[in-house]
Amino acid sequence: MQTGLYVSLSSQIALDRRMATLADNVANSTTVGFRATEVKFNEVVSDQKTADVAFVSKGDEFISTRNGGLTETGGQFDFAIKGEAWFQVETPSGPTLTRDGRFTLTDAGELVTLNGYPVLDAGGGPIQIDANAGPVMLSADGQLNQAGRPVAALGIFEADLSAGFVRAGNSGIIPSNRPQPIVDRVDAGVVQGYVEESNVNAIGEMTQLIQVTRAFENIAALMRSSEDSMNEAVRTLGGSK
Repeated sequence: MQTGLYVSLSSQIALDRRMATLADNVANSTTVGFRATEVKFNEVVSDQKTADVAFVSKGDEFISTRNGGLTETGGQFDFAIKGEAWFQVETPSGPTLTRDGRFTLTDAGELVTLNGYPVLDAGGGPIQIDANAGPVMLSADGQLNQAGRPVAALGIFEADLSAGFVRAGNSGIIPSNRPQPIVDRVDAGVVQGYVEESNVNAIGEMTQLIQVTRAFENIAALMRSSEDSMNEAVRTLGGSK
């Protein structure tokens, strides 16, 4: 009976973690460039000699690779990535990946995010643009041009997030492994005048959240019932002496 309680507790821990990720996904369903967090759960089998008892692992988080929809803004410094890649910006937490391409130009000519963080090129340096040299046009490979001449290049990066990551802000990701710039890859590029919306399906996530909440409550009820049965057994056995 104790084993059953431990199995139920492991399930509750896993479900609680999944509820947290689902709630965060729903909260960011309208956040530009946000990618949903998913959780992969594994079964952990414990050898109890007479039977195999399956516990639930705490789960491994990973980032959904579904692309969000593109919304046309017409903004000169609004950019969206097509394919599996990221922009990189310099934040107080260090270089951070993002798919939120809503950038702006400072008076000093530095390309920055809405929070004022510098946008980085492929070499990891901040991008500088002469605001007086005319409109900025983007090539599909991320090159920025003015008056028909290249003046800078947006860095687009790839990273192995399976090695671990932490979130930084709503759309930022800091991977454990160092991101690598993408060069000459036809399946990844940048478009100008668009932003990428969140890839969260709010209705689907809400449905899952309800299902997980109900499962959590059902397990809690089962644990209470199991505990009541144990207490009744103790009282019965104790009274038989």
